[in-house]
Amino acid sequence: MDMGITGKRALVCASSKGLGLGCAEALAAEGVNLVMNARGSEALEAAAERIRQEYNVEVTTVAADIATPEGQKAVIAAAGDVDILVNNAGGPPPGVWSDWDREDFIAALDANMLAPIAMIKAFVPGMMDRGWGRVVNITSQSVRAPIAVLGLSNSARTGLTGYVAGTSRQVAGKGVTINNLLPGIHATDRADALDGAVVKAKGISLEEARAERAATIPAGRYGSRSEFGAACAFLCSQHAGFIVGQNLLLDGGATNITM
Repeated sequence: MDMGITGKRALVCASSKGLGLGCAEALAAEGVNLVMNARGSEALEAAAERIRQEYNVEVTTVAADIATPEGQKAVIAAAGDVDILVNNAGGPPPGVWSDWDREDFIAALDANMLAPIAMIKAFVPGMMDRGWGRVVNITSQSVRAPIAVLGLSNSARTGLTGYVAGTSRQVAGKGVTINNLLPGIHATDRADALDGAVVKAKGISLEEARAERAATIPAGRYGSRSEFGAACAFLCSQHAGFIVGQNLLLDGGATNITM
């Protein structure tokens, strides 16, 4: 399927690795020029150069922490006008309810709620003026079914979901769609960190921890960044203009809900 977005320009946050990189690769495969952001410049530059060589698209890099006002200013200045915005940031650490203080919640909100909102406010007005735009927020399956050890993520990402529910319906008439992708466990560094916490808590091997988690997924495996990226590219495509304010689960069936 031709996604109809060749020549568009996309900002993909936190895209040097993991799900963000999967989205950047999928968009580049459709001929989309990229602005890639991540905190670490080394991994970012390596990923960007590989994408340039493989997909023959323009790639601008911005090494900055998207969770900070300074980082946001740097990314916004470097990106200029974009047609597509993919919001993404690393998730806060796992724990239990008694572990977290106000500062922990503020950090989670800054990264996983307030930063995406800042990006939306920066880029959506231009999209509306031009009559076309796509915003995809990478959130989590936990906004549909909370995960006890991810209380910080549950809270911040659910707040973003509420914001998107209202905002998306206010901008859709101008040709701009805003939707959320809700990943379950994918084979990324984030999964390694969560599995590592299980290793520490249970005193088992990493392989045993992964096997335990995979057994809870009806698909019987972790997701891949490429299949996640493909879903993102579709939501960013010309064919997705009637999809507004939705929360698409990509979790291999792990979230046991009907609606």
